[in-house]
Formats: sequence, C-alpha cells, structure tokens
Amino acid sequence: MTHSNHNTLARTGKHLSHSDRSQIAILKTENYSNRQIAHALGRVPQTINSEIHRGTITQLNRQKQSGKVYDYYTTCYDPDAGQAAYDRLRLNCGRRPKWADTDAFIEWADDKLLLEKWSPDVVVGFARTHDLFDPSIIPCTTTLYGWIDKGIMRTTNMDLLEKLSRKPKDSSYRSRKNKRILGQSIEQRPAEINDRQTFGHWEIDTVVGNKVKTDFVLLTLVERQTRFEIILKLKGKDKESVDQAISQLRQRAGDTFSTVFKTITSDNGSEFAGLHQALQETLDVYFSHPYASWERGTSENQHKFIRRFIPKGKAISQFSETQCLRIQQWMNDYPRKILGYQTPHVCFANALRSLAQMT
Repeated sequence: MTHSNHNTLARTGKHLSHSDRSQIAILKTENYSNRQIAHALGRVPQTINSEIHRGTITQLNRQKQSGKVYDYYTTCYDPDAGQAAYDRLRLNCGRRPKWADTDAFIEWADDKLLLEKWSPDVVVGFARTHDLFDPSIIPCTTTLYGWIDKGIMRTTNMDLLEKLSRKPKDSSYRSRKNKRILGQSIEQRPAEINDRQTFGHWEIDTVVGNKVKTDFVLLTLVERQTRFEIILKLKGKDKESVDQAISQLRQRAGDTFSTVFKTITSDNGSEFAGLHQALQETLDVYFSHPYASWERGTSENQHKFIRRFIPKGKAISQFSETQCLRIQQWMNDYPRKILGYQTPHVCFANALRSLAQMT
C-alpha cells in the first residue's frame, strides 16, 4: 500500500535500491550536483559519486544533415546499468562456500552416506579425526545438513533414515512396577554400570520381522561401554530358542565368557523367562520396567542400525546367517561420535587387551 502522508525517513547505511537509482537519474537530468543529490536522498556524497561512476554509460548519437551522417558520443547515468553493476559486484560479497573450491569432500561424503549408510555427523567427525582432507574444506555437521537440504549433494533427506524417524521425547513417563518377576529389577543394578565406566555389561533384546509366529527373529546383545554388537538368528521368539542361543554363545566364548559377560540387562518379554536361571551361577541379570525402553537405550539405538538393512514388516527368514553377520560387522566397523569416532570393534579389542594385561 502507498501512503501519501508518512513519517518514515530513509535509513542511512543501507544499499541503494533501484528506486533510489531512478531518482538519481531524474535529478541528474535536472542538473543537480552530486552533493545536492546526496542531500536530497539522505546519503553520503561519496556514495552518490561512486554510484554515478559505476552507472555511467556511453551512448552513440547519429545525426544526418545535408546528406552527411555525423556520429558523436555522450555519457549519462542509467539506473539499469547502475543496478546491473551492483548485482554483479554483490556476487563477490561474502565468504565463498567450502564446496565452491573443490568437490573432493562432497564426493567422498556422498559415497559414505549413500553406499555405507553413514550419518552426516560421522562423516564430518571421521574426516576430521583421521585428517582425510584439508580442514578448510571440511564443514561442520550443521553445514553438511544444510548442503543436503539445498540439494548441493547427491544425498537427500530421504536417504537419512535417522533424520526422518526422529520424534520428540515424552517427559510424562511414570515408572511402572513389574507384574512379571523374572529376576532382579534394574533398580538394583550398580551405579557403575549406569555410568558405563566398566567393561562387560550387556543389554539383550530381540528384533522381529513381519510378526508372523513362524518367522525367524534376531537375538541382539550389545556391550554398553564399547557398543560392540552380537547378532544371533533364532528360529522363533520363545524361551527355548533364546536359552539355546545363550548356551551356544557360552560354548563359543569358553573360559572368557565370565570375563567378557559380567551382567546382562533385559526387558520382561516371555522369551527371556529362563535367562536368570540359565546364567545365575555366572553373572547377574537385571530386568527393566514395563514400557521403559529408554532404560535399555543402547540396545534400542542399535536396532535403528539393523532397521537400515531389515525394515519392519520384512521377513527375517529371507536373510541368511551370512547376511546377518555382514550387518553385525558393518555395525561394529561403524565409527561412533560417542567413542571419539572410533569403531566399536577397535574399542572392544582394546578392552579385551586391557583385561588380558590385568590378569
């Protein structure tokens, strides 16, 4: 809306607009000096001098007289030329984006995000920790997300499964008592386990495919300190299958089982009903509260990695033992920010080495 009466004054210290340049052109035709134009527009005289210098063009005038053609040149200020010069110079303003100098980092980041399913934070952290590129071309995590949003990279938000699945935390949870007592409550678990200061404390859970009773399930165990993952394929989600898998795991570990496995934290699923009885002579088993998956947050976060390869609703029976082992290896070789961008495999090996030196 145009107001004929207003009290808004022109703001100084701002760039000239196309309207200001049109006024300059009109005042120049009326033989105003540069200082008079500056006073009329409320600008510094040097601003007007520079603008007229950039926007002055040379025009060719041709005149015929007595059968002859006369060419002569004149100079004048043109607002469109001044605006074009301003737009051209504005392209050089501001800091150049890091991707403008080289695409080496972007190509590498796209391969990690699309082929190896890394997260943007892991990409940035791993590149900086291992000095893969010049620090001047490595963006921060927020900037990398911005590049993805703007379409600068081949990676899109649809490729970032974790970003699409995030939900706000619900702080209204109230602790519920266990109606099914399978063993010691998580409330009795020592504080040193909660702080992840010691090695050998695990969380156990199951991953379901298409929720058909005849389908296979995955039994997962994750070490809380190192995030090292063990995936076992079971024939069903029942007590017998879990007990058999734990028995086989004990046989494979041999004498080191009691050293590597000190405690296990589980939920109250019926498939873990025999867990306490099977392991009571070797280690302590703790059970979380009902509807409190956050008490086993490490295990729940690990499941998000598995879902990148085995989406919900897809039958686990379609995946062979070899494929499950590949998923396990990928998870254990995936750099983690919380581990200083080291892999769980490396941290687990270092923990075992420390245990061997202590004994």
